[in-house]
Amino acid sequence: MTNGRRTFNNSLQELKDDLLQMGGMVQEAISLAIESLVNQDVELARKVIEGDAAVNEVELEIEDKCMKLIATQQPMAKDLRKIGTALKIITDLERMADYACDIAKITCKISDQKLIKPLIDIPRMAELSRKMIRDALEAYVKEDVELAQEMAKDDHLVDHLHSQVIRELLTYMIEDPQTIEQATYLSFVSRYLERIADHATNIGERIVYLATGERKDLND
Repeated sequence: MTNGRRTFNNSLQELKDDLLQMGGMVQEAISLAIESLVNQDVELARKVIEGDAAVNEVELEIEDKCMKLIATQQPMAKDLRKIGTALKIITDLERMADYACDIAKITCKISDQKLIKPLIDIPRMAELSRKMIRDALEAYVKEDVELAQEMAKDDHLVDHLHSQVIRELLTYMIEDPQTIEQATYLSFVSRYLERIADHATNIGERIVYLATGERKDLND
């Protein structure tokens, strides 16, 4: 292996490590955002909101490294797909972090209200979404198409829970108009988690493309 190839491989590994770090930050943001909502913990919610800047900073650092690799190494074929995939994945992760931040902002909006119901399905959605992210990142590291495809199946479970949450919240709103404001905010939270799962599925599709060169819709 030439020194140039060795240096390039080391740069790709560094890129992968940075992306995994960003993924870990996003998973923590989701977990803390939901914890803040369940416990109506404004201080924890503010921690999530303030932490969003750090996620954005890591995204920009990874993007800069990708651009430099493309400019200096002029990669071809699968090497170029690896860099392009990383660029796509960080965009999905950044959007997930934004949704976690949005959930934390909702915590701040309703922190002075008693929850209209115990939150059960929303935390389940969050845990499923975080599992999808973990599996997607593992599939990325291993370039494991089968794992990426299996991970995407959990998106249907998140969608089912989302529909269930919306139906239940609509029932609350119909029966008691005073619940409308909070129920609407909680429906937003459910929607944000559903979108996070969609972005995890996007990552799975990018991994399939990375490993095979084929574009496949994993939501079929």
